[in-house]
Amino acid sequence: MAKKAMRLDVPKMRIRRGDRVKVIRGNFAGQEGTVLRVVRDENRVVVEGVNLRKRHTRPSQKNPEGGIVSFEASIHASNVMLVDPTNGEPTRIRMRGATKQTRERISVKSGNPIPKAVK
Repeated sequence: MAKKAMRLDVPKMRIRRGDRVKVIRGNFAGQEGTVLRVVRDENRVVVEGVNLRKRHTRPSQKNPEGGIVSFEASIHASNVMLVDPTNGEPTRIRMRGATKQTRERISVKSGNPIPKAVK
């Protein structure tokens, strides 16, 4: 029986689904949006209204007309910064708390804790 390979190089992600982020690099720099999905294995995030792509689909039972479908593609997590809810500016994040239950994200700019996003 073959053993399943374990991924040890999965990056830490301090950005979570529902967070408000600002794109700081790339074609969409300056745009803000909410994180819809986090792809931890690839270190990427999908941001609402950013990196819109179009896909041409042929008719099927689900979509009998086919046509052009627009969707948000993922962007690298290093190209976005979390927006501090207190002052609305992009900020880096620190972690505070000893155990996993007491750990919270702290804004570097303001020093205030960042609340968990409502899903």
